[in-house]
Amino acid sequence: MNRDDVAWSGYWPAAPTPFTQSGDVDTEAIFDLMNLYAQTGVHGVLVNGSTGEWCSQSDHERKTVAEASIDAVAGRFPVVIGVSAYTAAQSSALAKHAASVGADGILATPPPYVHTSAEETYQYYRSVSTATSLPFMAYNWPRGVAVDMGTSPDLFSRLADLENVVAIKDSTGDWLAMLDTVEAVSDRVRVFGSFLHRRGLATLLELGGDGNIDGGGVGAPFAVPFYEAVAARDADTARMWVDRYRAFSGRLIASDYSGVYASPIPQLKAVMNLLGQPGGTVREPLLPVTDADTLAALQSVIVESGIDDAYATVGAVHAV
Repeated sequence: MNRDDVAWSGYWPAAPTPFTQSGDVDTEAIFDLMNLYAQTGVHGVLVNGSTGEWCSQSDHERKTVAEASIDAVAGRFPVVIGVSAYTAAQSSALAKHAASVGADGILATPPPYVHTSAEETYQYYRSVSTATSLPFMAYNWPRGVAVDMGTSPDLFSRLADLENVVAIKDSTGDWLAMLDTVEAVSDRVRVFGSFLHRRGLATLLELGGDGNIDGGGVGAPFAVPFYEAVAARDADTARMWVDRYRAFSGRLIASDYSGVYASPIPQLKAVMNLLGQPGGTVREPLLPVTDADTLAALQSVIVESGIDDAYATVGAVHAV
């Protein structure tokens, strides 16, 4: 397989997993969330990634989330299931389940905590990416796993040559390093990275790159039309939408992917709940945002960005 075997591009949410106040997986909220994503016209979704709090779920719960998400999307856009785990055997078992319930692809970071070497990382991916015949996305997430694959010479290139690898999600936090990834492998695999700004627009139009996989997807009313303008090579319209996106997300997320007001996932779910979206609550060790001043600050970001008004009108453009 290579990049031409999938049509993965544009703006994808990395979906949160809604939990009830009692801590259970909320499958009804998952259904509502996937319908919201369809209404906003997203181009794909990642389920059970970092934003999905996979590390606080049992394997049974992760399978439940995958099944509920795939059923709710019902083929309206690609669903890629995150299978990150501590061993290749664990990841491979989750990958096989994802394939059995109709996923369009699978994704994994290197194993967390153990700080794998370049060769160990490569062998992990070689094993997991061939556990099924599904298209595979390798995920560089140094903030979460303490391994930056981009610092190992030729590792991305070696991964791009693996049989089922069709994409790389490079969330390095080092924007110039991400550009190196685009230059090195975008002729062979899809590259999802940090493109939602004017520098990113220039990169997409001239150098390459395929999309963003964004924590939660609350910026969809701005990011979806941005990517559609990019596809149409309409730079003026793309600049207008990306400026609106940056005026919203830039006040919430720092360049290293940390949250401005709280940890990223509690902050995301707080914003979603303020917007009336099915974010649910978080699981320990994360704590929900309850401070009145913080919630007021987040509400100000919402109002001043116009994102709430955008959600009120977006359904007229993208039918569910």
